[in-house]
Amino acid sequence: MSVELSVGEVASRTGVSVSALHFYERKKLIRSNRTASNHRVYPRNIIRRVTVIQIAQRAGLSLSEIADALEALPKDKAISTKDWGRVSTAWRNDLDERIKLLTSLRDELAGCIGCGCLSVDECPLANKDDKLSELGSGPHLLGSGDTDL
Repeated sequence: MSVELSVGEVASRTGVSVSALHFYERKKLIRSNRTASNHRVYPRNIIRRVTVIQIAQRAGLSLSEIADALEALPKDKAISTKDWGRVSTAWRNDLDERIKLLTSLRDELAGCIGCGCLSVDECPLANKDDKLSELGSGPHLLGSGDTDL
């Protein structure tokens, strides 16, 4: 049994396309070795690493958040249960905030259909209790990540 896997084998085992694996490598989320004929090969433990990336992406984490977490993981061996525990604990607060925001959006969204407010200062989703007026004019919500407004 080979210790290293080709890029096609990793793609097949993880369900990730070859181009996605190349992309992950360019972003330094994973790394490969090269054969004498300059083909990419990966250690078997890359499968768990790619799986962690997939899980994190499905949870809505950015590639930079994923990269930061992967930096703390061993690069030369499989991700252990203890390693995964550290990563998942670090992501938990962020995910809890996202869940809170999505739950609020889900619960308030039905009221937006036909509400007719057409006013950012009155919208319970975009500006509950007109808290944004305290910040002055401008697009304060764009890219802020602030879910407590």
